[in-house]
This record gives sequence, structure tokens and C-alpha cells, in this order.
Amino acid sequence: MTQSLQKLFTFDEFLEFLETQPENIRYELHDGNIIQMPQPLGTHEQIIMFLSRMLLLKTVELKLLYDISSKNVLVKPENKQSGYYPDIFLLNLPNLKNEPLWEKESTVSKADSIPLAIEVVSTNWRDDYHKKFADYEEMGIKEYWIVDYAALGSKELIGDPKQPTITIYSLSDEGEYRGRKFRGNDLIESLTFPDLNLTVEQIFSARY
Repeated sequence: MTQSLQKLFTFDEFLEFLETQPENIRYELHDGNIIQMPQPLGTHEQIIMFLSRMLLLKTVELKLLYDISSKNVLVKPENKQSGYYPDIFLLNLPNLKNEPLWEKESTVSKADSIPLAIEVVSTNWRDDYHKKFADYEEMGIKEYWIVDYAALGSKELIGDPKQPTITIYSLSDEGEYRGRKFRGNDLIESLTFPDLNLTVEQIFSARY
């Protein structure tokens, strides 16, 4: 839901707005518009918890200096009045010293701080497939997953007939995303975690 206010907000004004809101309601800033995010369903949250756990275990196993971001860390595309809370994203811990808004605002804006971003699709699926896709690509985030467990995306995006799909986008040398679709018993193929060894069905069922 877009706030019915007669002005566009700057990022700083958005942060001030968040301080006045209850913690159980999530908002994002999309090009100056404050957007109330839909209340996630149980399956949505189970998938987030499952993927967060599996990626964190793999990060520890590989001794990477990454961590899973908390839900209070904002991603701000540079030079835009926008701020997003990805469902899951990796933080490259050594690069946080280069983030000017990290200490005061828990905000990151540089691609080197975000090796991987994941959105689990909800009723606002167009944001994940279009707006966030474009902004994450422009930021230079190297890998972006769209986890569409309920097949909410359009037929053009996930096929006809529609079926639950995970699309993994990797940034090309030209700075553009190239995507691959995974379904059913397909093994996920991730550049960040090449030996992840997870199927789409495992992720959708959140089955350990």
C-alpha cells in the first residue's frame, strides 16, 4: 500500500518516518514513495528461515567473511530516494567500513557489500521482478534470486503454464543480469555457492 501523502520523501525523511512506526509493520521507500509491505504468509517465512540457515551454514563451512543480514538493514541504491529490505542478503563484512551510512543508519549501498540478494515473492511480485531487479542490477549486485514458490509472476516471467520457479540472475561482464530458471527437482546453481547442493523442491518445502 502506498502512503496517501502529498509529497515524495527523501531517504532521510523516510528514516525519520520509520522511527514513528510500529515494529510489526514493514515499509520500504520506492522512488520517494513510502510503501507498506504485505504481511508475509507462514510459508514465505519458512522459506526465508530455511534458506538463511542453509546459506549461513555454507558460509561458515567455506570460512567466508559474510553474514546473513538482519531484517533491520536497509539497501539503498545510490543516487535514488529508495530503500529496500531484501528478504535475505549476504553482507560482506570487511566492506562495511566503506559504507558511509552503516554506523548511523544500518544501511548499505555498495555492491561489494552485497554478494547475494534474495527476494521471496509475495503479492507485490512486480516489485521483485521489475523494480528491485532493475535497481539491484544497476547497483551491480552480482547475484540475485527470485524465489516464486506460489507461481505469482506473469507467464512471460515463469512460463506457461505457470509453475513455482526460482530464477537466479548473475551479473554479466556488461553489467546486465542473465537469468536461469529452476523448478521441481532441479539443483540450484549459484555462483556464490557453487556446491550448495539444494533442489528447488527442498527450498519450497523448507525440508532439511
